[in-house]
Amino acid sequence: MSHFYGVLQGNRGEATRQGSPKSGLSVTAASWKGCVRVRLWVNEDGDDMFEVQQDRWQGAGIRETLAIGKLGEFHNLKFLPEDKKDG
Repeated sequence: MSHFYGVLQGNRGEATRQGSPKSGLSVTAASWKGCVRVRLWVNEDGDDMFEVQQDRWQGAGIRETLAIGKLGEFHNLKFLPEDKKDG
């Protein structure tokens, strides 16, 4: 069984990918106006972590980290654009 598992659905059907604690898993969903990237990994303490980021795609869009946190925990979730506004 995979530590991380990704599922993608498009006009050609469904595709899946697996990730291990060592490799992690990265997913990119893109349009003509930019993309969103989701990254999963295991940190040095053994916690499953995630990052959600808007990014540039083919010269369009912006790069901005939207959230970083520990999977399964809401109280440690950081919504970064709000944090940047405060200081």
